This record gives sequence, structure tokens and C-alpha cells, in this order.
Amino acid sequence: MKQLLNYKFTFSIFLIWLFHLSGIIGILVGYEDWFVGLTPLNLLLCFGLVLWNIEPFSFKEILILLIPFVIGFFAEYIGVHYGFLFGSYRYGDNLGYKLADIPLMIGVNWALLVYASIGISRYFTNNRFFQTFIASALMVFLDYFIEKSAPRFDFWAFTNGVAPLQNYIGWFFVALFANLCYVYFRPKVNQVLAIHLYLVMFIFFVFFYFL
Repeated sequence: MKQLLNYKFTFSIFLIWLFHLSGIIGILVGYEDWFVGLTPLNLLLCFGLVLWNIEPFSFKEILILLIPFVIGFFAEYIGVHYGFLFGSYRYGDNLGYKLADIPLMIGVNWALLVYASIGISRYFTNNRFFQTFIASALMVFLDYFIEKSAPRFDFWAFTNGVAPLQNYIGWFFVALFANLCYVYFRPKVNQVLAIHLYLVMFIFFVFFYFL
């Protein structure tokens, strides 16, 4: 059984890197529209792999992951419709189906970022409050690079074309709340998977940030 679990974990890591590196190469060689259009599939794949690697698996873990999903989705709803949290922005078409002008995949993205960031933060401290602070800082750090590529990939765009300081402040406090709610229920997090998940997203967006 242990050997089977190792194969499953190794295959999961392989798929995560395969999809992201294929995306980088595909975009570079001229198939940007096709690969960027697969973003919802990529997010669902990563979310599915996170669930697949929960040992032992329980539906409680799904419910716990829905916490950052719901918080992130409603924060984005407030942001888009009222411009209160992140500034004035609108979503494009490459994140898939929208509910009330908010892509459902943005909730999945919030869940993945919380999972990955909390997993990394656990390497530094066992204190849940400090975990949430570190994880929130990691999320804002990654968002800084995502913002550069978001308009190009038609994920979202701010009215003046540049993410304001308000966006990063809002991101931090929403992330802090989402992380606090998440860790309260003591979720199971595969820390190695979390590192790979965060690292592959970081490499992808940093690459296009400098490109």
C-alpha cells in the first residue's frame, strides 16, 4: 500500500509540472490562445490531485477546502461589483464559466493558493496564527507576479491597466481571513505537494512577468 501511495504522489507531481511546463512551451511557440483556454482544466486537475493525495481521504477535507473557495469567490464578487476590496477590475473569458460575472474557477484558485501556502508555512511554525500570516504573505507575493500576466491571458484586467496598492492590501486581508478559517479546522495538507504546487505556479508567472 505504501508503495502504491508513493506512485500516486509521484504521478501527481509529474502531472502538475507537465501541465504547467507544457503551457509555457505551448505559449512560446505560438499556441497561446489554445493553452491559455485550458486554464480551467488545469485548475481542476490541480484541485483533483490535491483531493486525491489526502490520506486518509474524507469528505470533511473537501468541505474544509470549500471554505477558501467560498471566501475567495464572494470577495471577488464584492471586488468586481463594488470595487471595495481590490480596486476596479473585470474578469475576462479564459477562466471559464461565470456566476454573477465571477468565474467559478477563481474560487478553485483561492482554495489551491490557500492549500499550497499553508502547506509551506507549516515548515516554519506550528503556531496556526503565524502559519496564516506567512501563508497570506506568500499569496500576496505570488499575486504580484500574476497581476502582470492576467490582462495578457484575459483572466482579468483593472480599469487603469495596473493593479493598485489597494489590490495587494485587500488580497492580504482576505487571504488572512481565508487562511484563519481554513486552519481552524486542522486540515490535512501534503506539504511536499503544497511546495510543488506553489513553486510551479510561481515559475510559470515569474517567467512571463520577465518575458
